[in-house]
Amino acid sequence: MFDYGVSGYRPAWLTDRSAITAAHGRRLALLAGRRLTRALLVWDLDEDAWFADGLVLLGFEGEQVEIVHTKFDEISITWNTVDPAQPLDWAGEGFRLAWREGAFSELAALQGQQLQAVELLEWVEDDMAEGTLSVGFAFPDDWVTIYNALDENGMEFGVPDHRYTRHKLGG
Repeated sequence: MFDYGVSGYRPAWLTDRSAITAAHGRRLALLAGRRLTRALLVWDLDEDAWFADGLVLLGFEGEQVEIVHTKFDEISITWNTVDPAQPLDWAGEGFRLAWREGAFSELAALQGQQLQAVELLEWVEDDMAEGTLSVGFAFPDDWVTIYNALDENGMEFGVPDHRYTRHKLGG
């Protein structure tokens, strides 16, 4: 199993909203009320750019959620399994990668803010992305969505696109 450059990492792939909700819905919902303490992305040091194939780590006062997308419809959500102090090695491919905090100003601006809600977002446009699932995090001043950008992660800020059906987790 590919470890996404993180020694010992084991993704847990899911594609169906009910399976994601059953496996992670309660825990994601319990993040509401916690402050975002850090947000880490995998950074390509040679390109000075986000390495969107890598994991996205979001820390919320004692909980770290780890998100990665692959193929056209698979998402892995894991919890507290990645130590960003450890070096990244992308299958010996020679990429120079590192964890980076503050990579995007919009994401950095969310740090310290209290999470208001988490939603699973289902793309409903009649195109090849139809049915793909994203995770949306609502904060007082903005929103971040981590989505499947067709075999890698994508990240958007602002209210989710109207072509998503929104499924709020928790009460």
